[in-house]
Amino acid sequence: MKQYLKIVAIGMMLLSCVQKNNNATKEETIFTGEMGEIQLIVVAPGHFHANLLQKSSMPQVNDSVFVYAPAEDAGLKQYLSAIESFNQRDKDPTNWQTIVYTGGDFLNKMVTDKKGNVVILAGNNKEKTGYILSAVDAGLNVLSDKPMAIKREDFHLLQEAYANAEAHNVLLYDMMTERYDLLNIIEKKLINNQDFFGELQTGTPEDPAVYMESVHHFYKEVSGAPLIRPAWYYDVEQQGEGIADVTTHLIDLLFWKCFSNQSIEYIRDIGNISSTHWPTEITLAQFTKSTGETSFPDYLQKYLDNSILKVYANGTVNFDVKNRAIGLKVIWNWQAPEGSGDTFRSVVQGTKAILKTVQDKEHNFIKQLYVQKPEGLDENKFSDSMRKAIKKIQTTYPFVSVLPTSTKGEYLINIPEVNREGHESHFKQVAESFFNFLVNRDMPEWERANTLAKYYITTKAVEIAKERN
Repeated sequence: MKQYLKIVAIGMMLLSCVQKNNNATKEETIFTGEMGEIQLIVVAPGHFHANLLQKSSMPQVNDSVFVYAPAEDAGLKQYLSAIESFNQRDKDPTNWQTIVYTGGDFLNKMVTDKKGNVVILAGNNKEKTGYILSAVDAGLNVLSDKPMAIKREDFHLLQEAYANAEAHNVLLYDMMTERYDLLNIIEKKLINNQDFFGELQTGTPEDPAVYMESVHHFYKEVSGAPLIRPAWYYDVEQQGEGIADVTTHLIDLLFWKCFSNQSIEYIRDIGNISSTHWPTEITLAQFTKSTGETSFPDYLQKYLDNSILKVYANGTVNFDVKNRAIGLKVIWNWQAPEGSGDTFRSVVQGTKAILKTVQDKEHNFIKQLYVQKPEGLDENKFSDSMRKAIKKIQTTYPFVSVLPTSTKGEYLINIPEVNREGHESHFKQVAESFFNFLVNRDMPEWERANTLAKYYITTKAVEIAKERN
């Protein structure tokens, strides 16, 4: 009997030790919102979006940041220079302390060290999905810049990463900053006001229920100085094609606005994907002007045709979401005409109202939102429902108003520019949303499902476009 009791006592002691170890493991993944508990790990920061997350201090984020990157990396130099400028500025300086490790084994070193709890990824997209999977498998939360996947193999890795994130009790999140743009917020509210908007039309491939077109430019000048891009930016195997990159924001906005709080399951809800792509032609002189490189690197040689670099940055994507037809178009020109800039337009067709967003020269390249009465609807009823919808929005955003335009049945939803925050501020907002998910453990299931659906569409579209060629 004594021997039995001794065995039981030993068993209870071992069980207690196991429970303590399990609790210790759990405690490592518990966030409370306390100051400094978010410990950032920045991996291969090749894109300036990495430093924008640190433009302002956040109480929950520790000032010590661990950085792992390849040696002699231009992106790392740019990142460190930006962080130093944030620390040295006169107004609201930050106090970031960067601990940097460089070397060919930087990823393994990051995983082995595990000195933080949130990995930030914004850089070369060729290896990004692999970095995501490695971080998740190490039990680290991941906040990643888009795109998280640029080819079909990446999509399958991303599926694995989400499955493993759940198993390791960590979160994986796509940095979708456009959701924090006030115009997009207002448009979402209008779309989800059924009395005003009705239902999203079915549409056709020729006349989609939702159409979005985004035009960008490789060469830009910022404050009179050229925006220097890394040479790999011109390699679609490292940066991704236009339909694998820019469209991530477009599809995310589509899901977020038109299928609010709904999970989009790509196997069930996505169909009829078709796509095209075509290149932007870049001369060596233009490439040098944009990158500072005097010759095309070896990895770009296969894209040369008579000394002209062909970058497949342009394309169209058509698909169905829950039997609604969607059309997207992305264009990358070399440089905008004098006095011009990036442009955007979208049309969202409801049964009771049509919403249009325009960003062009006529609007001083500031996005503006319009509503239009569909044909056949009574003008008075339309006007009345619109004003009720705006009045409802004004309870939260009192500065929003509605103005008739010179086009019959069309109105401007006036969102004063002074009330709009700039794009750079959205990075802090998306980070804070992610940190709240870490504390509250309440990230909606549709975030995971819709992210996978988004990258299923983009990577499949690239595959289809290549097959067409």
